Amino acid sequence: MEPTSTETPVPTARSLPQRGNMWRTDELLRLGLNSRRIKALVDAGELHRLRYGCYIRASRWKALGPRGQAKARIVAHAHGTLTTSTGGFVYSHLSAARLHGLFLWSVDDKVHVLHPVRPSSDRWGKDVRGHTESYSEDDVVVVQGMRTTSLERTIFDAARMLSYPKALVVMDHGLRLGADFSTLSNMAAASAGKRGIRTLRKALDNADPRSESAGETLTRELMQRLRIKPPQPQFEVQSRMGRHRLDFAWEEEKLALEFDGRTKYFDFKPTEEVIFQERRREKALVEDGWRFIRFEWKDLFQERAFKERILRALR
Repeated sequence: MEPTSTETPVPTARSLPQRGNMWRTDELLRLGLNSRRIKALVDAGELHRLRYGCYIRASRWKALGPRGQAKARIVAHAHGTLTTSTGGFVYSHLSAARLHGLFLWSVDDKVHVLHPVRPSSDRWGKDVRGHTESYSEDDVVVVQGMRTTSLERTIFDAARMLSYPKALVVMDHGLRLGADFSTLSNMAAASAGKRGIRTLRKALDNADPRSESAGETLTRELMQRLRIKPPQPQFEVQSRMGRHRLDFAWEEEKLALEFDGRTKYFDFKPTEEVIFQERRREKALVEDGWRFIRFEWKDLFQERAFKERILRALR
């Protein structure tokens, strides 16, 4: 008779509940798992620990992508605070921006909460950044079941904590999504002396809701800072294939600048089809005398080469 193995079998996805993707520890325990089994599932790569006491199915986590993962951390915090509530807070700043679907560029992935009175830091947790500032219920909306600062209050708070280019990204997209310009102007006017208010006002003065991506906003900001002749954003032009909208265009020179960011290609249609159709439109415009220069994310950080390419094309 062969000896019976005493080794613990390797956990599989079948060990997890069939329904749902996110669980608190107490939920997994009620479903029949114990702490040793939970740890084994994490070690085996079947469960991903989002924060203390909250887990997500690892396959789901990997499929989310960076933007989805950042939002999942907020959901995990909300899910966890059902049993460990600090009470009285709302999701704010960058977390509120993510819940509202605002573009963000190069920011932290902490969970941001706004609290009228600061509790002890250990109650917030290491993955949480707490902000203490007054707010009223008029500043609060419910987004995906979570109490969140309104779109205007979110822009007001987020822009004041960011550098100008990052604040401009938030401002552009917030206005594009319908944030009220007058409300933001009034908030800025009534906030003299507050930290970051100059950045907020500069972003508000230079915002353009026609920007369709963070990359377009940063391209426009860079051209303005380098004192390049300003192009027309979202310029419409006609060709044999119909009407087209260019990211930026210098009409007199018949020069178009297109920003090739991943969001443009990956959000809605298969990449190959989007690129194929865009190249067809570009070919038709070239036949009409248009010239194209294309930039990617990496080009925005090589400012001298960026400027030289545009100036050479304009000449």
